[in-house]
Amino acid sequence: MTKSVKDTIHANGIDIGIYTTDFENEFISLTDIAKYKSDDPTAVIQNWMRGRDVIEFLGLWEQLHNPNFKPIEFEGFKNKAGANAFTMSPKKWIESTNAIGIISKSGRYGGTFAHADIAFEFASWVSPEFKLYIIKDYKRLKTEENSKLSLGWNLNREISKLNYRVHTDAIKENLIPPVLTPQQISYTYASEADLLNMVLFGKTAKEWRDSNPNEKGNIRDFATIYQLLVLANMESYNAILIKQGKSQAERMQLLHELAVQQMTTLSSLELSNLPGIEKK
Repeated sequence: MTKSVKDTIHANGIDIGIYTTDFENEFISLTDIAKYKSDDPTAVIQNWMRGRDVIEFLGLWEQLHNPNFKPIEFEGFKNKAGANAFTMSPKKWIESTNAIGIISKSGRYGGTFAHADIAFEFASWVSPEFKLYIIKDYKRLKTEENSKLSLGWNLNREISKLNYRVHTDAIKENLIPPVLTPQQISYTYASEADLLNMVLFGKTAKEWRDSNPNEKGNIRDFATIYQLLVLANMESYNAILIKQGKSQAERMQLLHELAVQQMTTLSSLELSNLPGIEKK
């Protein structure tokens, strides 16, 4: 599986793991849900998957969300489902139909996980009452996630964007000779933006993308409120330094000093969290 962001739902004394890789599709642990019903969650899940209505539901979900789903194999399972001799496991379902709605993980933190749509269906089968506890805490979790997009975060993001316009105008007026090609002009902008990224985040935009291939957005979209505020100040300060004719090396040192001072004041973070300036 790809890199994931994990969290936990607390439902009536049961901790249920939940993760997402794209912040759109969330997968909930069926293994944890099944523990509410039995000490043998694997058997509970397999017993649930024997039902014809369950197989039909899983197949319909895959047909709606999975272009690589194998319909012929699904039809074979649907015709046999519900019979006394019929057995089904998450691994068998995944390997036979190329399903993506259910995921089987091995290892210490392994188990069976399913897309939230499927997980809630499973919870209803386990216990309608328990499902309500899950939904209640799931809503609590979503409320906390939405708070990350609070007015304060967005306000500082917008301030950063406005200051970036001032910053790029200063680059255009003072660093870009009229003979440069549009490609060269674009590269100069990127170099100055990455100067700020390197000072504040310790890596360029490309380096961040290479190390986070599955994340949507850019390095600044994942910044904290404090980082965005400091970034806005750095953009304004860098524009002034550019107009003063400071070299990039000089500006990098001055911007680093500003970042260390302001991040220390705002969040009392250890200075080691900000990248140092290597002397060459």
